[in-house]
Amino acid sequence: MATSVRHASDNKSYMMAATPIKKIVIVGGGTAGWMAAATLAQHYRRAELQIQLVESEQIGTVGVGEATVPGIINLNSYLGIRERDFIAATGATFKLGIEFIDWRQRGERFFHPFADFGAPIGQLPFFPCWLKLQQQGRAAPLQDYCLSAAMAKAGRFAQPDEKASNPLALYSYAYHFDASRYARLLRDYAEARGVEHIEGKVSEVKLHTGSGDIDQLLLEDGRQLRGDLYIDCSGFRGLLIEQTLHTGYEDWRHWLPVDSAVAVQSERSSEPLPYTRATALDAGWRWQIPLQHRSGNGYVYASDYLDRDRAQRALLDGLDGEPVNEPRLLRFTAGMRKKFWHKNCVALGLASGFIEPLESTSISLIQTGIEKLLQFLPDLVPDPEKIEQANHLNRQEYERIRDFIILHYKLNRRDDTDFWRRMRDMPIPDTLQAKIEAFRDDGRLLSYANESFREASWLAIYNGLGLRPQRYLANVDNMDSDQLAQLLERVRGAVAAAAAHAPRHGEFLAQLQMD
Repeated sequence: MATSVRHASDNKSYMMAATPIKKIVIVGGGTAGWMAAATLAQHYRRAELQIQLVESEQIGTVGVGEATVPGIINLNSYLGIRERDFIAATGATFKLGIEFIDWRQRGERFFHPFADFGAPIGQLPFFPCWLKLQQQGRAAPLQDYCLSAAMAKAGRFAQPDEKASNPLALYSYAYHFDASRYARLLRDYAEARGVEHIEGKVSEVKLHTGSGDIDQLLLEDGRQLRGDLYIDCSGFRGLLIEQTLHTGYEDWRHWLPVDSAVAVQSERSSEPLPYTRATALDAGWRWQIPLQHRSGNGYVYASDYLDRDRAQRALLDGLDGEPVNEPRLLRFTAGMRKKFWHKNCVALGLASGFIEPLESTSISLIQTGIEKLLQFLPDLVPDPEKIEQANHLNRQEYERIRDFIILHYKLNRRDDTDFWRRMRDMPIPDTLQAKIEAFRDDGRLLSYANESFREASWLAIYNGLGLRPQRYLANVDNMDSDQLAQLLERVRGAVAAAAAHAPRHGEFLAQLQMD
């Protein structure tokens, strides 16, 4: 039975089947397509559901996303992929966070760890206690009180002890890995669970004349594919969600004008570091991502301020090892689809939107997009209200990440290029302005719903870029400064000792693969 559904967002009526979805067609492979295929196959393994993935060898994938945030650990665990097998299959290394170089001013650096700084002192949060002593000139740098930051600085890595009672020992980690190898691993996983892989290029998308839903896909060789739900993993072009359904795109270039990247792989000349490095350059920033077998490198820049040739020269001149492939140019527009779920189509990955590579959110957004699909499609019966909820949550998530990325640029104090002056002086979203003002006032870490980055991450960027609160919590003055200094020194000493005890990152990787 079909029911007529009116969406307030587009004020159009169309027919949506009230019967369970029996077939899902995924358009596009790569990381997004095979993440979706593997997760859907696992999640709906007991349902009568057919999953097809169609991709064409003629259409390449972007495939440069090699750094992640900690959430990917949960995905691999859900799929039952052992960490040791994942690392061996993808050439992965561990990631404790990101080191930022030259972002506030040339010659300065700071670290964004996947962890808190310090630990509560009595009933007081650590940061205002540190701030009091910092204002007195009696505190070490904030990152000295974070174990993962200390390990990263020393090139060391150890996995957190889940049974640890000391909050200093609690931290998260992520990975660097070869995205194309990860896609192959997930493809093997998905096909072993019944996902049908179809090699072919979609030449035409036909719509249902009554509902406007996607009705079928025509391939160049004449084959026809029909599904009840279509997942668009076709990359920036958005073959289904945009070129066919014309969902619309929200352009954020006025806040994030970086629109190009030149990427290249290089030989690794030293032991891999357990973190990503992001170095600010004249018109953007350079990433350096260490894998076991090579390094990933790229220069993300604003084409209004730099041309491709100069960007490529700057990238190649900064490599630690010899390049192993030709540099690739990528162009993009920061922003998001106005809906990631429209009619009977869900967009994932670059088809859904793209903010920029800073803070490694691209693969994470694929994962959370899949999670929203599963959350709001529990019984495989589409519900218009749930679709609207999913779109609302997706928008919130993108906007929160957008604000976090803008923060990195807004607080810079560089005055050496037009790009950095523009980024410092530009108007910013009201939601971000409110956060900055709250922190500047008294150190409050204002949070909204559906934040992807925890308060500690915001603190790392505020502090690293030199934003200091004008005052701290009044009840911190109830603690004697000398006593407080002794407590903080014990914390710093415990962190330094624990970091020194951890093995070198390369040693840890070698031992993991021997066990």
